[in-house]
Amino acid sequence: MRQNVTRIKKYHRTLYILEFKRSSDKNEDFLRVKKNEANEQHKSIIEALRAAAPEWTFEPINFVAGRRGAVVENDFYNKLEKFNIQARKRDKILVAHVQRICEAHDTAMRSYYQQIHGSSGADATTSMENIGEQVYV
Repeated sequence: MRQNVTRIKKYHRTLYILEFKRSSDKNEDFLRVKKNEANEQHKSIIEALRAAAPEWTFEPINFVAGRRGAVVENDFYNKLEKFNIQARKRDKILVAHVQRICEAHDTAMRSYYQQIHGSSGADATTSMENIGEQVYV
C-alpha cells in the first residue's frame, strides 16, 4: 500500500496523508463510501505511526472524484482550508483538479478505443475536431 502524498506541519506536529480516489459518481453516497474505503486502507499505517510518534497527529485527507469528473465543491474546499490556502486561490485549484481528472478520463477512453478498434498507435485525435485547448470531439 502507498499513500499518494504526505504533508507535514512540523510546528503543529501533524502529518496529513493525502489520498486521491476515483469512484462511480452514479451513487449519491460515493464520497462517503470512498472516504471510508481510504480510511480503512490507511488504518494500519496510521496505527503504526501513532505508536512510533505518539506526540504527533496523523490525519488522512481523501480527495474523491467521480468517474465523470464530479467533485463535491464544499468537501474539496474544506480540505484545502486545512492547508491554509487562501480563498481566492481555491477556485483555481479546483478547476485545475477537475481538468486533470477529465484529462485522465480522456486518456483512458482513448486507450480503450485504440485497443478495441485495433489502432496502429497513431494519435487518436487525428480524426477528431479540435474544439479548444486539448479538447477533441
